[in-house]
Amino acid sequence: MGTSNSNTENAIEITDLKKTFDGKDFVINGMNLNIPKGSLTVIIGFSGTGKSVLVKHMLGLHKPTSGNLKILGQEISNMSMDEIVRLRCRFGVLFQGAALFDDMTVIENVSFPLIEHRRDLGENKIIELAQQKLHLVGLDPKHYSKMPNQISGGMQKRTGLARALALDPEIIFYDEPTTGLDPILTEMVDNLIVNTHKSRKGMTSVVVSHDLSAAFRIGDYIAMLDSGQCILFGTPDVFFKTDIELVKRFVNKGMKHA
Repeated sequence: MGTSNSNTENAIEITDLKKTFDGKDFVINGMNLNIPKGSLTVIIGFSGTGKSVLVKHMLGLHKPTSGNLKILGQEISNMSMDEIVRLRCRFGVLFQGAALFDDMTVIENVSFPLIEHRRDLGENKIIELAQQKLHLVGLDPKHYSKMPNQISGGMQKRTGLARALALDPEIIFYDEPTTGLDPILTEMVDNLIVNTHKSRKGMTSVVVSHDLSAAFRIGDYIAMLDSGQCILFGTPDVFFKTDIELVKRFVNKGMKHA
């Protein structure tokens, strides 16, 4: 139930993954989930079902207690820190609050990953690439030299996404990207996620979200977690037709707020 079509090439493959922090309670408890390459997949579930912990495993921030986790064909569970850092260069992450560096301008924030990981590039090329990414997410050049506290929340999100795209990632993770935002800004961020995904052929997008109506609207696939497991994976249509009572309640709740 928690896997995708076996004929599809997967960006992420999770097999019987378990994680306990205290040796007793399992936050992730035998999870199986395959995320197809090139898809926009939304991970949903009640609070405390393991969504954030799962993403931290995907980013190499947590090591599993047992089980397997492959990212872009590489088993991440037993990697050294150097190997994980190299693999992370193939990811992009948009954090919940954009997480911009307060003491850097917009263009400096977006340039930062390039300076850190593409030292073969000259300063002019780095600036050029950063400008390209800011243009891609629709930020006006007049804001490039501003500090984060001088731009709106929506512009901060765009800047954070441009930075996440700086290294041309194969996978981009969105961690609760619309939490705490008003409806107008929420819709803007949702559209930004979809447009960014469509503009980058072959890129895999993984969105952790509490917003059910958005999940059904933007996701190619949805994975619902409960009690540390993936209880259903599939297209929005699969969720609308399921007989799983917990999922049906979740779907009905999401549609009421749509």
